[in-house]
Amino acid sequence: MKLVTWPRLAVFLYALLIVGVVPLPSHAVETEASNAILIDDVTGTVLFEKDADTAVPPSSMSKIMTVYMVFQRLAEGTLELDDTFVVSEKAWRKGGSKMFVNVDDRVAVEDLLRGIIVQSGNDACIVVAEGLAGGEDAFAAEMTELGDTIGLENSVFKNASGWPQEGHVMSARDLARLAQRTIHDFPQYYHYYAETEFTYAGITQPNRNPLLGRTPGVDGLKTGHTSAGGYGLTVSAERDGRRLILVLNGLPSTRARARESERLLEFGFREFRNYVLFQKDEPVIEADVWLGDSATVPLVVEDGLTITLPRKSRRKLAVTVKYDSPIPAPLVKGARIATLIVEAPNTPTLEVPLVAGIDVGKLGPFRRIGAAISYIIFGAGVE
Repeated sequence: MKLVTWPRLAVFLYALLIVGVVPLPSHAVETEASNAILIDDVTGTVLFEKDADTAVPPSSMSKIMTVYMVFQRLAEGTLELDDTFVVSEKAWRKGGSKMFVNVDDRVAVEDLLRGIIVQSGNDACIVVAEGLAGGEDAFAAEMTELGDTIGLENSVFKNASGWPQEGHVMSARDLARLAQRTIHDFPQYYHYYAETEFTYAGITQPNRNPLLGRTPGVDGLKTGHTSAGGYGLTVSAERDGRRLILVLNGLPSTRARARESERLLEFGFREFRNYVLFQKDEPVIEADVWLGDSATVPLVVEDGLTITLPRKSRRKLAVTVKYDSPIPAPLVKGARIATLIVEAPNTPTLEVPLVAGIDVGKLGPFRRIGAAISYIIFGAGVE
């Protein structure tokens, strides 16, 4: 077994990890929200969480899934922004936040998207649900099915708008994952979430996101509120190429929602940084090869890797490579050879596979004999 260690390594690295894979200590941060999660979008590292897996009423934040389904059809080409849907009496009568559509009007998909995203229109959600699935119940069933497909583990949808209904639930982690999927799956449409106001039927309404235009880098996503569940927000911000996603739910007021969301975003940007260790396919180390047509093989992190660390932990970062040396030939490019171990104070140990960066063939029989003798006599590559 061979160990190679770089103490206090302070270079950068890039990878996209799954949400929640690497939770970090909360660093004593607290929130009055009932449910919360703050993640780094690049690495998926959880910077803070509180009861993030409990399925609770998401209110209008579940409209992100309604919009996701529209985006999906637009991207597939089965729907166009200038397509129109007819407004039913059910949609027109719906209470709560409204876009103020009228019965029998034909409304363009793009207007409906803005009506849902900017104005939080419950009526617009029903128009979309009926236009795409024939009815709201059928559309909600499709929402649940798609949620399962994209990794929402604690989400069940009963309607298209988030209107309070028994069994209509999402977790904070699922909302964060859905926000991530929206941003990465549909970058061509995500800009709608950053619009600060929208006018329809002569009525101008502002975006309900309290951080748009106030907190640097904020460009989405959606607020929510019910009398029973309190105030919530799914929000994302990007600064200097780094994006954070925050979900809060169960807050007592609009003021608390604005204050807590801004405070936790600032905490995430201030206290943590992303550090790139190795780019995609960049050699980490040259490992000795036994009886190969190459004396060494580069070991690489196949897709690269980004870690998120508290700023105070960076200088104590240590990286170790563990593998059996020498590595017997033949080797196929991409074969797992070693393990990269990343350690830092107050941070879970991270283990990442290292793979062969090239193919290495096996020597012929006569050359193998000579190489073996040389290795035994001179101990080439042995430490």
